[in-house]
Amino acid sequence: MTGIVLFAHGSTVESANDAVHAVTAELARRTGERVETAFLDCASPRLADAVGTLVTRGATRIVVIPYFLTLGAHIQRDLPRIADELRSIYKGVSIDIAEPLDGHPALLEILMDRWKKAHTRRG
Repeated sequence: MTGIVLFAHGSTVESANDAVHAVTAELARRTGERVETAFLDCASPRLADAVGTLVTRGATRIVVIPYFLTLGAHIQRDLPRIADELRSIYKGVSIDIAEPLDGHPALLEILMDRWKKAHTRRG
């Protein structure tokens, strides 16, 4: 079984974390897979907890999807380090990291949509 972890930074603003949980729920609905939310900082559960939950439920492969806009230090340094630690704990489980949102062509479409809505409200 494959499990998915939507991995976000986390916030002290609870509504921001709730928004990530809502995306997780929709991702689970659309994929039909078991999907967990994990946060790097400021909120729970952490990545280790989410991976542990999926392994307990029978996952032998876990795909971590970074919910970050850019390739900053958290994606380039922190996430690979945490994933390596988890691989040493769960030796029979494949833990793969998907590409972050940065560079995806849909982001420009989203920005254009936001601009058009703001632009039309102005006038």
